Amino acid sequence: MAGRERLSGLPVTRRGLMAGAAAGGGLLLAWSLWPRRYPGALEPNSTEYAFGAWLTVGEDGVVTVAVPQLEMGQGVTTLLPQIVAMEMGAAWGQIAVAPVPPNGAQANIPLAAKWAPLWSALPALADDPESILTERFARSEPFAATADGTTLAAFENDCRAAGAAARAMLAMAAAERWAVAWEECEVANGIVTHGERRARFGELAADAARMTPPDPPPLRPQAPMEEVLPGDVPANSAYPRLDLPAKVDGSYPFAGDIRLSGMVHASIRHGAWGLRELVGFEEDAARDLGLVALVRSRYWLAAVADSWWKADRALDVLRPRFAGPGGIESEAVEAALDEGIARGEAQRILSLGDPEAMATPTLTRRYDIAPALHGGLETASTTALYRDGRLQLWIASQAPSAARRAAAKALGLSERDVTLYPMAAGGSFDARLETTHAIEAALIARDLGRPVQLTWPRGEEFKAVPPRTPVSIALSARLDPNADRQPIAWRAKLAMPATAREFGARLFEDRTIEAAIEGAAGEADPLACEGAVPPYAIPNVVVDHVPVTIGLPTARMRGNAAVYTGFATECFIDELAEIAQRDPLLYRLSLLGQDARAAVVLRAAARLGEWDGGVEGTAQGLALIRMAFGQGDRLAHGLIACVAQARLGEGGVRVDRLSAVADIGRIPNLDLARQQIEGGLVFGLSLATGSSATYRDGMPEPRRMAGLMLPMLADTPDVRVDFIASEETPFDPGELSVAVAPPAIANALHAATRLRFRRLPLLSEGL
Repeated sequence: MAGRERLSGLPVTRRGLMAGAAAGGGLLLAWSLWPRRYPGALEPNSTEYAFGAWLTVGEDGVVTVAVPQLEMGQGVTTLLPQIVAMEMGAAWGQIAVAPVPPNGAQANIPLAAKWAPLWSALPALADDPESILTERFARSEPFAATADGTTLAAFENDCRAAGAAARAMLAMAAAERWAVAWEECEVANGIVTHGERRARFGELAADAARMTPPDPPPLRPQAPMEEVLPGDVPANSAYPRLDLPAKVDGSYPFAGDIRLSGMVHASIRHGAWGLRELVGFEEDAARDLGLVALVRSRYWLAAVADSWWKADRALDVLRPRFAGPGGIESEAVEAALDEGIARGEAQRILSLGDPEAMATPTLTRRYDIAPALHGGLETASTTALYRDGRLQLWIASQAPSAARRAAAKALGLSERDVTLYPMAAGGSFDARLETTHAIEAALIARDLGRPVQLTWPRGEEFKAVPPRTPVSIALSARLDPNADRQPIAWRAKLAMPATAREFGARLFEDRTIEAAIEGAAGEADPLACEGAVPPYAIPNVVVDHVPVTIGLPTARMRGNAAVYTGFATECFIDELAEIAQRDPLLYRLSLLGQDARAAVVLRAAARLGEWDGGVEGTAQGLALIRMAFGQGDRLAHGLIACVAQARLGEGGVRVDRLSAVADIGRIPNLDLARQQIEGGLVFGLSLATGSSATYRDGMPEPRRMAGLMLPMLADTPDVRVDFIASEETPFDPGELSVAVAPPAIANALHAATRLRFRRLPLLSEGL
């Protein structure tokens, strides 16, 4: 069931039907309208045999594992195949990877549950991954978004089950040949053995594929887990990244590497925010530029040529002109946030304990976060071919089902007439959750009737991808009058757009930028306030959101809400420690109550970072971040503490060292976890010292990568990372360390200078 259909004369959508059926008592009717089985997207060739939706085994013994998540540097094309290989008993050298388009068999159900407020009319009935509504939505959509660090939560169990089932089927095939019980066979390193008898996977594949696996699959007793080693201990992983060799020699294919016969190249220009409508260009100049075509839309102008460089330079000559109600100005955005934080009507998001306990706060401080731009190495790039009423897309997308749906809608096609080939992204940081480039490439391809590759210039990437939201946060605390001066009440008040709802309207409802802003205006947004509850045992806590309309569209970014809520919280805790005249480490430890995991992480980070009290002149700062995902026995916690060594130096902030310790539960692949934490710390450093934008007449500044003030290799500090050994539910490390670096650095600068920095990026308000 794709797009919009009619039932009994009424318009029906996937989302509307699910919500309406539940509300009207028609759940059984809704259930009957959906398929009970969902095929996967991994198709074996003539010498391969399918073992369910997740893997094939070839006659040459190669095990190909389907990966339904976008590889954008985080290592998902290693992590999921590793889990399959460990359960299956395959040798790492025989594993291959096949990125697959969205399909019902491999839906991201946990993320659909978390994002239920963005797609469901009754989110309280859909915020549990076990909900029938959530599963049916995710599988029928099909929803396979890569976001919020949900890969393990969504797919680890499925990968384990797929590997265990295939292991059993291979053992059954071998046991049938040898006339023994299959349970007596051993499977390891790609070989099935029984005593002296041996058979390789490839020899058994054809027979094994016809076997019926046991239900439930015979999982190994130990879930995938690697030993935690100190960061200074060299260790070679048994499961090195599968994508590294190709990335080193340059053969790894990204979205911009696609080349098709007869393909041409397109560049594009968009209007500024508030001045989006194309009203003209120098049409007379187009005749002399050697272009293949010009394609115009309401909001953009694209030039097509036999090379991208020629197309892009042509647009400079054509000088497209845009108009609208008025370009967005940073001063106006800041004024709206000022008004919101001072006098805006707050809507309660959460209340713990007694909300009246904050009647007379002891201290209130305000923290401001500027809009931030995405700076992935690869800008948006899509190759499209439209022919005979069908569209093919080669695209790197974190939300491939949404990209396919948006492209189909733009061309008036059924989703069944759009074939999407998932490509890897050269970085994304959530920019590739947007679908604009898919729509544009589809429209250009339809006009041309030949393959075309659209690649955005860097300036258009900064202009056309909405930034992470700006926000003003007022934190208030009422302190115990006793000597320890601990907070007994806490209030977080956030003035900002309903940024998550706005994003959800674009993603799930295909709304335009303007319609998404209008639809989210005035709405409370709990997802936009994530992380506002401090990770401490404070008995009375309230979180309020003041929805502010700023005219500037906003989007998700790596670390998301925890970056701004964590920055404000951990800087404020340092200020409270100063009032109490306590060591910031000891003050935090005294606030943890019975949280032993957090206490262990804090103490370990202090040892690793050689914490010396954070007193004046030490140039050391500390921060603690807690994140959680899931529900019930699937609830996973991620904890990280960081000690930063920072100072003011030539050119601004100089960070000499970041020492972090994380507890992310059971770790399937230590190398990947370490890479994610290290990369996240550097990304957090970039948010602390740069990455922000100001807007003049709707145009962002900077327009080039160099203007983002990203840390260069010479600016990158000594990074030390350790983990706490744990068998708790695993937590994805990709977002965690992004949030901990900025407050740790800000607190270190205070220790070095005695100045408080309450704005991101740091120094943006001067000294």
